[in-house]
Amino acid sequence: MLTTISVRGAREHNLKSIDVDIPRDKLVVITGLSGSGKSSLAFDTIYAEGQRRYVESLSAYARQFLELMQKPDADHIEGLSPAISIEQKTTSKNPRSTVGTVTEVYDYMRLLYARIGVPYSPTTGLPITSQTVSQMVDKVMEMEEGTRLYLLAPIVRGRKGEYRKEFMELLKAGFQRVKVDGEFYEIEDVPELNKKVKHVIEVVVDRLVVRSDLETRLADSMETALELSEGLAVVEVADDTAKRTLFSAKFACPVSGFTIEEIEPRLFSFNNPFGACPTCDGLGKKLYFDPELVVPDRKLALNNGALAPWGKSNSPYYIQTLESIGRHYGFKTTTPFGKLSEKNQDILLHGSGKEEIEITYKSDNIKSYVVKKAFEGVIGNIKRRWRETDSSMMRDELGKYQSSTTCDACDGHRLKKKPSPLKLMASISANLPDYPFPSPMNGFQGYQKNSPTKKMKSPHGC
Repeated sequence: MLTTISVRGAREHNLKSIDVDIPRDKLVVITGLSGSGKSSLAFDTIYAEGQRRYVESLSAYARQFLELMQKPDADHIEGLSPAISIEQKTTSKNPRSTVGTVTEVYDYMRLLYARIGVPYSPTTGLPITSQTVSQMVDKVMEMEEGTRLYLLAPIVRGRKGEYRKEFMELLKAGFQRVKVDGEFYEIEDVPELNKKVKHVIEVVVDRLVVRSDLETRLADSMETALELSEGLAVVEVADDTAKRTLFSAKFACPVSGFTIEEIEPRLFSFNNPFGACPTCDGLGKKLYFDPELVVPDRKLALNNGALAPWGKSNSPYYIQTLESIGRHYGFKTTTPFGKLSEKNQDILLHGSGKEEIEITYKSDNIKSYVVKKAFEGVIGNIKRRWRETDSSMMRDELGKYQSSTTCDACDGHRLKKKPSPLKLMASISANLPDYPFPSPMNGFQGYQKNSPTKKMKSPHGC
């Protein structure tokens, strides 16, 4: 494999028959005076030739949609791969914008993972394969006898539209009820759907009660559900709709029964709700109110601004609240925060839990009054204000007390647990050249070397 990009006799624009060897798989910076030919070498020669060769490798149908660049004026160029060019512009501060998304290469990578990747079960490590109807029935029959169930066929999953025609066809086919965006309706009573909003629509195929003679009916209903939804069925406990089991005729672990939906490109997008980690919303990091920023100087007393979010306020509300808490727990507001007991420090920051405290408020104009309630804590207070406010100024002010940490749900990968692409990448790499392979989790912020002989471990996902 070539280790350099070799350019010989480059004469594009103001280049005077330049010969240069540029190392591959390295970050290379081209510097020089204005007009020395930096852009002519980087963009008009190296990038132009790489892009031209890539477009020429596509089918005639695909080439008609792409602009074919002219061959640069050079004697010989070797060692090129398909290239991307990022124009010079103001850096985006949007955390959802990465090199992969800006250049749209990430879209092709997601398609690659979705179409030729092989998912694996996170519990057994076995490849996820098709699941038979009999296996699905056996899984349902393992539930406690007497459990009431809904058998649902998901026909729309996160798609925009009104779906009037689909509802009419379901009614003609003999179905009576549907579940739309989490609510059950008779088909005739389904409210008009907003065509600009994404909806989830599931057909109620059957209502069942687990008992010993259920297998035949369940198998017939399961086949109907799978046919309606192209291989997917959902069994939902009637008394607790949060308990749902997804069955797939295409993607299920033969041992553990671990099931995933159809592998789609959107499952690998941290900018799509179907793929983004629900805990961090696909950012890979979580913001939290940092006690070190809330109490930047532990030598200060409570009445002297030790609690920074409250110390800047002139309102007597905060100091009266602290005085009442001090009376209840036996400390003075003149005591430096660092000399308070750990228990009292924790109460001030995170609240008193369920324990109620008598808090006395008074002013010059009205009589004092006593409120008995649990104390939410300073961090709890600014959390609530952050959540409830519509003021960007207030959010900016409270944001001064926030720090970020890696999301513990996705380990910073940005994606949901189920479609984690680590093992998909391992299966893909067996059929591709041994090139550095972009990782979709961080949007091309890092690269991961894949080898078909190297076993890649994933803490979760397929």
